[in-house]
Amino acid sequence: MNEIQLPSNEVQALRQQLVSQRQALLASLLVSAWMVEARDPYTGGHLWRVARMAHLLALESGSTPREASRIAMAGFLHDLGKVGIPDAVLRKPGRLSDEEFALIKTHPRVGARMLAGHPLAGLVVDAIHHHHEMPDGRGYPSGLQGEEIPHDARLIGLCDAFDAMTSTRPYRKGMPTAKALDIIEGALGQQFDQRLGAIFVRMGRAGEFDAIVGHSDDGIPLQPCPVCGPILVRPRQARRGDHLACPSCEQRFQWTETDEGLAPRMTGEHASAEELEPGLDHGLIEALVQDWAEAIELG
Repeated sequence: MNEIQLPSNEVQALRQQLVSQRQALLASLLVSAWMVEARDPYTGGHLWRVARMAHLLALESGSTPREASRIAMAGFLHDLGKVGIPDAVLRKPGRLSDEEFALIKTHPRVGARMLAGHPLAGLVVDAIHHHHEMPDGRGYPSGLQGEEIPHDARLIGLCDAFDAMTSTRPYRKGMPTAKALDIIEGALGQQFDQRLGAIFVRMGRAGEFDAIVGHSDDGIPLQPCPVCGPILVRPRQARRGDHLACPSCEQRFQWTETDEGLAPRMTGEHASAEELEPGLDHGLIEALVQDWAEAIELG
């Protein structure tokens, strides 16, 4: 039986169509993750920071650029399952009860189930499902130990924990980078992978994460709310005169021009319902899709 040979221009058109479809699928996942993150006013920029650190750590620990991009993509998507956590638990300002923590511990499994059957699931699902496992077996959801934990999950778990330690929460300020690195170093082989953790600590002490900690995008630090701390996220498309709302205290701000660039100025007003809607940084999402395009190519 003779095989049908399509003209080269038709083959190229079909390939480009497939590329566009897979990029659209990735964009939809990134948007979903962004909207889940927006439910917690104190985690703005967390997904971007974890993804950026994961990319750097992956490259430093021997991954190819394509693999590093795939791992970064998983880093951005790692908390998808928090969509299943009630707001009262996710946004609780104080210590969680045992019952509430049990709910939090369901999010890796929920995230993995959300991706079941998705065309891109195989690229990221292991990291989403197991990023809270620990080498000593005390992690969740499966209590995996050592090398049983997928490499991507061990790597992203490190970045996730470091960002949690160095980020401000309603009940505490983010700790200094040096202290967080000391904590990680003291828990190598127990909470954190021995080899990856040692590389991470070395990179951190060399200042390789300084432009990521406390930022929500390249060159864009989190902005301070006078009431709530450094939790205001400035999207790429922000312009002077635009308004924004603090997602925690719901105060209204306006972007103003300063010597250091755009900065939020309090207006003394309560934000409107429209201003309190979770915003989407379209520029950042589009840039990430392009950055990670190679990771989702077939073949």
